[in-house]
Amino acid sequence: MDKTSCENTESEVRSEQLEGEETGAADVSENGKRKAESGKIDDGDATGLAGAELDGEGDEDSELPAAKKAELAAQRDKYLRLAAEYDNFRKRSMKEREMIYSDARADAITRLLPVYDNLQRALKMECADEAFYKGVEMMMTQLTQILDEMNVKQIPAVGEPFDPNRHNAVMMIENPELGEKIVAEEFQKGFMLGERVIRHSTVVVAN
Repeated sequence: MDKTSCENTESEVRSEQLEGEETGAADVSENGKRKAESGKIDDGDATGLAGAELDGEGDEDSELPAAKKAELAAQRDKYLRLAAEYDNFRKRSMKEREMIYSDARADAITRLLPVYDNLQRALKMECADEAFYKGVEMMMTQLTQILDEMNVKQIPAVGEPFDPNRHNAVMMIENPELGEKIVAEEFQKGFMLGERVIRHSTVVVAN
């Protein structure tokens, strides 16, 4: 056999080997593709994936040193403390605003109560001018309605048991018709704004 024939033969052999390798690679690729499409993975494949995931988790845990973890924990604690302090400040500020509003409202109503007292005295006086008396009566009705709309109520007095939280006793009398510590007379009406006493009733207490 001459030299040219030998070279041709070796070329054919190498070509067949390359074709076999390509065919094998194609079979492997096709087999993997079928596994992926069917969703089925061999136990060996699953074990390999799980091992890779665990290795990844271990890498993440080991990324931060202990000093950095301690620093992050301290920063988180500082943030939580700051958030709690801000929440307490917000609640305290809201409560203070409510108290300021309540005090201002009570003060404004208290300044109007002498007007109520004068109108009440005027209605107890005899008046020959019926139209004038009617006008005073209408003003008293309007003022009473305004106070009622503002949740201002009169404190019950005459016939009620004496209550130092609502009544201001200026005199004690003996009256066998009344029980012990019963309000016998009222000199000046008291008022409450909601549950808050803004003026005590000035009263006379029996027995």
